[in-house]
Amino acid sequence: MQSRTPSSSAGRLGRPRSAAADEAILEATRAALVDLGWSKLTLGDVATRAGVAKTTLYRRWAGKNELVVDAVAVLFDELRLPDKGSLAADIEGVVLQFAAILDRPETKTALMAVVAESTRDAPLRERIRTSIVDRQKRLVLEGRARAERRGELPAAPDPRVAAATADLIFDVAAGAVVHRTLVSAEPVDAEWVRRFTALLLGGLAAASD
Repeated sequence: MQSRTPSSSAGRLGRPRSAAADEAILEATRAALVDLGWSKLTLGDVATRAGVAKTTLYRRWAGKNELVVDAVAVLFDELRLPDKGSLAADIEGVVLQFAAILDRPETKTALMAVVAESTRDAPLRERIRTSIVDRQKRLVLEGRARAERRGELPAAPDPRVAAATADLIFDVAAGAVVHRTLVSAEPVDAEWVRRFTALLLGGLAAASD
């Protein structure tokens, strides 16, 4: 199945897209995931819940996979890096937020399903990367910059090394929380987050030497 982004129709003639309609569609998608599960969710059901024509969905999304990725991406865009006075406290705060989003029924259902589907759909895999992964790497960059301003971390002398380190930090943090929440089904509580953050900072300090 070939994927395309909703913006692929932006250059077509006709009425402009409605932000309100998009929001309603994405909200309806998340609700349908909770009520019906991945296998029973259809674009027709989403259209009915959102109060739009089915053709409206097809003008924006090629199919269910793409729609679900965008519906979940909106949830991850809620993540904010809190300013709690130290890098450790900031990391703990954002990890707890991330775990809470992963614990939502619609996120659990959608993320596991689209990741599995993406193993045989390269365009879908790229959509997950651009819509979710790349957009959330901003949190690592914000955290690093803030820690440098506080004097908690030295300034990275080489931008390429800094970018590679940011990618590694994101992979480690996101991978650990996703695995614990969705694969192991273990709680991400304050004590686990404290120990994980200490481990992460230890590795970050070593990488900065």
